[in-house]
Amino acid sequence: MAGEAPQFDPIKYKQTTRQQWESAAEAWHRWGPTLAAWLGPATELMLDMAEVGPGSRVLDVAAGAGEQTMVAARRVGASGYVLATDISAGILDFAAQEARSAGLSNVETRVLDGENLDELEADAFDAVISRVGLIYFPDQQKALTEMRRVLKPGGKIAAIVYSTAENNKFFSIPISIVRRRAQLPPPLPGQPGPFSLGSPGALESAYHKAGFRDVQIRVVAAPLRLPSAAEYVRFARESFGALHQMLAGVSEPEREEAWQEIEQELQQFEASGGFEGPCELVVGVGSK
Repeated sequence: MAGEAPQFDPIKYKQTTRQQWESAAEAWHRWGPTLAAWLGPATELMLDMAEVGPGSRVLDVAAGAGEQTMVAARRVGASGYVLATDISAGILDFAAQEARSAGLSNVETRVLDGENLDELEADAFDAVISRVGLIYFPDQQKALTEMRRVLKPGGKIAAIVYSTAENNKFFSIPISIVRRRAQLPPPLPGQPGPFSLGSPGALESAYHKAGFRDVQIRVVAAPLRLPSAAEYVRFARESFGALHQMLAGVSEPEREEAWQEIEQELQQFEASGGFEGPCELVVGVGSK
């Protein structure tokens, strides 16, 4: 009917997301050392909270290029096992390549939608992890329910998500600039996105709703450090497919102007030691 608000289309969204990751796969892999330095401490905390150790069987959902997969694989050792899953075959190829290069024979990769883990047996894993992935699922409850199904009794889910837009200006400032320049409407209610589980209590509530117990939440600072704001823009342009998708409807000169504005705005986070983009993460664990 005329005048109705546009509806979020999860099928189209997943298709677009898959395409974004396919196009950004090589860059995401290449920026691996930056990701490890930035997200490494939170990753270790996530694995600690999930009690991942020697012999653990771990499912990594929305694994991407798999930097955290390798950290988990080293923890579980030869007697353990890590299955890295993602909707993008291209980005998983880099995860598999990284595992081979590291001599990790306890890693397997498989193209799977985190909302549909039907190929996996129930009660099969000691831990399910997801680093900055759950926020992008159209149906987060379905994903959490599936993760719970494949966990052994007493097994743990552990996820990392961004907190609020206000506390993650390294990302929220570029998003707001791109949204304004591309004349995009605000996100629709319930729409997935970087801050969809960031408000206080949101991740905890989602866990409880999916049936998890003994939920624990930790909020940690995770500033993104790079030599300059210009280097951050290079990282974002190469790796953050969502920003490119948002800019798809504007001309090439307008895109360049947007990136220039982003760099200028983010220079406020430059100091003598380089660029330090504000980022705050929420690490949450729950038990089956």
